[in-house]
Amino acid sequence: MNAHNPLLLIPVENQVREFDPKLLLACVAAQRGFSSVIGSRRELEFNIDNFPRAIYLSKSMTIRSLLFFRIARRLGHKITAWDEEALVHLPPETYFSRRLDKATIRYVTRLFAWGQDNAELWQHYPNLPAELEIHPIGNPRSDMLRAEIRAFYEKDAADLRQTHGDFILVNTNFNHVNSFGPDMNLFNSRERSLKGAKFGRAARGMSQEYAEGLWEHKHAVFSSFREMIPKLEQSFPDHTIIVRPHPTEKREIYHRIAARYERMRVINEGNIVPWLMATRAVIHNGCTTGVEAYVLGIPAISYRAVVDERYDDGFYHLPNRLSHQCFDFDQLEEMLRKIMAGKLGAASGAERRILYKRYLSSQEGPLACERIIDILEQTQNDTESEQRAGGHRYERWLLSRGLRLARMVKSRIPGSHNRPAYQRHRFPGLSLEEVHSRVSRFQALLGYGNRLKVERVSNVLFRINA
Repeated sequence: MNAHNPLLLIPVENQVREFDPKLLLACVAAQRGFSSVIGSRRELEFNIDNFPRAIYLSKSMTIRSLLFFRIARRLGHKITAWDEEALVHLPPETYFSRRLDKATIRYVTRLFAWGQDNAELWQHYPNLPAELEIHPIGNPRSDMLRAEIRAFYEKDAADLRQTHGDFILVNTNFNHVNSFGPDMNLFNSRERSLKGAKFGRAARGMSQEYAEGLWEHKHAVFSSFREMIPKLEQSFPDHTIIVRPHPTEKREIYHRIAARYERMRVINEGNIVPWLMATRAVIHNGCTTGVEAYVLGIPAISYRAVVDERYDDGFYHLPNRLSHQCFDFDQLEEMLRKIMAGKLGAASGAERRILYKRYLSSQEGPLACERIIDILEQTQNDTESEQRAGGHRYERWLLSRGLRLARMVKSRIPGSHNRPAYQRHRFPGLSLEEVHSRVSRFQALLGYGNRLKVERVSNVLFRINA
């Protein structure tokens, strides 16, 4: 491209889930002439005034982003977005009120959808700006599942098998009822009862009835998993049981269970893909892991000892339908034994393939990352053709001071996502050497001859250049 030093800002919220796919995007962008800054979302937004006019790639469009979007646009940045939570999503009305804000979305210039389902979901949003373009071209996370890219994790998967031997992976997603802080659950309560409890952050945008029903269902499923996990350890003495909590869950309850058993581990390190590649089977309930395992060809079982179709089919139908399903422990044990004996593989069939193709684009042909950069090149050209400056120096200083003050105040509010402890939980950080190593692996896979340069911007931000 002809532009000189176009800049792409890539925020990462959950390091184990997002960093590697977004680093892949940064590598593709560098090969096409972009410079990218990738790292902690909180730190990148705090320091937005330190960057020249850029394209900011947001991961959501909730009301929490409204103040930042306003200031970023005043500073001359373009905002593009996808929604990390739009692959396995709530029913439309609840999704709209929870994940989209009519004022926030007006600052977005282009949307990147996971697939056709995601695109149609947004198209039905009553407050969607008429001029806003939606591109159903996939996501960097889905690129990591493709055969030519998943090789990035082959050594990691081999190391996991060497370390843990044969293992069964249990992925949990009980962040609605077992979140990092009680005020981040569906209801702000440490107790099982909802009596007198107030809405927590996870319930924002939900009706009282829907939130209470989801709370009851998730608590029941959570209890069934706490009963199931120790039984696994007893029924499969030749296998290690690895419990991998959701990135925003608190882990103490799983550690207490694991402390009683010799072959049980609680680990939330690294991206999920090498763990799936290394495991004999994965057990979940309505978790995105079920979708990822399906694409990778790994046996996945949705353990549904508790059933409520209002949520199981209205919210979690995609991962459940793309997995084998069991409704009690005896069924689960029998199915796992068939998998271990090589008599049962990953879930398959024509109906599942049709469903998967509707939800995930760009699983063949150019990578989703390549298609995204195609569109960002046009966005950059649009940015260059604009005559409006990105604010005078004093205005930039004033806006950034206001943003930092607002973030500092919010970081002290109970339940705020800006709390330093919670930010460290979600983005513990990486060394420069680790980022260098990952970039080199991507370069080799992509066949890039030009060496990419990696620089540290701060302890949680990195710049990737051609």
